[in-house]
This record gives sequence, structure tokens and C-alpha cells, in this order.
Amino acid sequence: MKHLFIRKISHATLAAAVAAILLASCSSAPKVTRVDRQADLSGYWNDNDVQQVCNELIQSCVDSTNVDRFINIYAQNHKGESPAAIVLPFKNASSEHIDMQIVSNSLRASILNSGKLDFVESGSAREAIRAERADQSNNNASEETAAAMGQETGAAIAFTGEVRSIVDTAGNVSTRTYYVKATLTNMETDRILWEGEDTVRKNIKRSPFKL
Repeated sequence: MKHLFIRKISHATLAAAVAAILLASCSSAPKVTRVDRQADLSGYWNDNDVQQVCNELIQSCVDSTNVDRFINIYAQNHKGESPAAIVLPFKNASSEHIDMQIVSNSLRASILNSGKLDFVESGSAREAIRAERADQSNNNASEETAAAMGQETGAAIAFTGEVRSIVDTAGNVSTRTYYVKATLTNMETDRILWEGEDTVRKNIKRSPFKL
């Protein structure tokens, strides 16, 4: 009888403990902390690297004598207008997955904020706008409000570029280096107006002990 009583208490205690764990797991919420700047947790390419590279490359571009001369000549020949630029897809030639659209978008934002150049859309956004314009012209919008066909602003210059990476490892220490190259090309003559490269280098030391 005594053993039966102890067994019943043990079962009841175990059931209560399981119920408490299940209740805690169902009611607990993940802890979220907002950050203004991404922490470099892994040593891989991250948001901080994008911002650093784009800001430094664009500063180099807008300070270029060749680019400044091209902008001035263009303005003289086009009633004071700034040349329109387009950012073509950047190539990921690194050893890891990098969302190159984020790089392109950040590059364009940095240039726009400089006030030196205007931009035209590219890629899927441009196709979506063209589809909407075609839809408007297909008797789906009034003649007075429909966007006219064949009135796009052609890009005078184009940004292209790529990201490459090299990893050097010795024991539990590695150096990961990213090379980001950007080129600004005259669309009409194919002449390169500016070319710049920025480097991000990270030293990573991992624990020699693995679980």
C-alpha cells in the first residue's frame, strides 16, 4: 500500500511538471531587441558592409573629375538637366549567397541622396511600369490622364559591378575579404567614366572546441 501511494504521488508530480513545461512553452514569447546597427555575429557579409561600401564608392564617384565634367557637359547640351543613370544588376562572384538587389538599391539611394544624378527604373520594376502604361493606353484610362507611350527617359550612364571574396584560414583563425567593384559607363560611347573598388576585411577567430 505504501509503495502504491508513493507511485501515485510520483505520477502526479511528473504529470504536473509536464503540464507546467507545456504551459510555459505555449505562453512564452520570443525576446526581440531592435537594433539601429546590425551586430557582426558570423563574419559574413551583412547590412553594415553594404552601407559602408555603397557610401564610400558613391563618395568616390561624385568626387570624380571625369564624372563632374560629364555632368556639366550633359547639362549644357540638355537645357540644364542632369543625366539619368541606371543601375544594372551587380554580379555576385563571391563564395557565399549575397542578395545583390540590396547592394544595387543601396547604391542607387546613396547616389540619389548626393543630388548629382537622376535615375530611371530597371529590371522588374521597369517592366511593371511599362505593363501599367500599356494597360492605361488600352482604353482603360481617360485620354487626358493616360501616360503616353514612348516617352521614357533614356539612361545616359549605367552603373555595373560585382562582389568577390577571398577566405584565408589557418587553424581556428580566418580572414574573410570582400572586394566590391563598381563602374560607371557612358551608355552612348561605352567609355568608362569612373571605376572604384572598396574592400571589407574581417578577421574571425572561432572556438577550437566544438560541441
